[in-house]
Amino acid sequence: MTPAQFACTVVTQYLPEESSSSEQVYAFAYTITVRNTGPVTAQLVARHWIITDSAGHEEQVRGLAVVGHQPVLKPGEQFEYTSWTRLATPRGQMKGTFFCISEDAHWFETPVPEFELLLPQALH
Repeated sequence: MTPAQFACTVVTQYLPEESSSSEQVYAFAYTITVRNTGPVTAQLVARHWIITDSAGHEEQVRGLAVVGHQPVLKPGEQFEYTSWTRLATPRGQMKGTFFCISEDAHWFETPVPEFELLLPQALH
């Protein structure tokens, strides 16, 4: 049998109302969509994030669930959630891993490819 498999997409957004350049606090929301692209039902159980700002400061976040949920997804189903993080610089990156288990009790990891956190004006 083909192993369980999830795929992820990410959309980010700068949060000016939660940011303060004078205090070197830059907030970003990220919306993750997790889709079960495999042939069996599986559950997202935990996550590990690596958050790096442009000064090279790295923070790692590990824990059970995502925004309080451990979604069970049948083949073809998806789960979407939005969370946020703060950086000390107007630019940074995140990447991570979701730890999942299939209905037949096989653990698997779903990588979340690195994505940019970027203050819109930082492009110029």
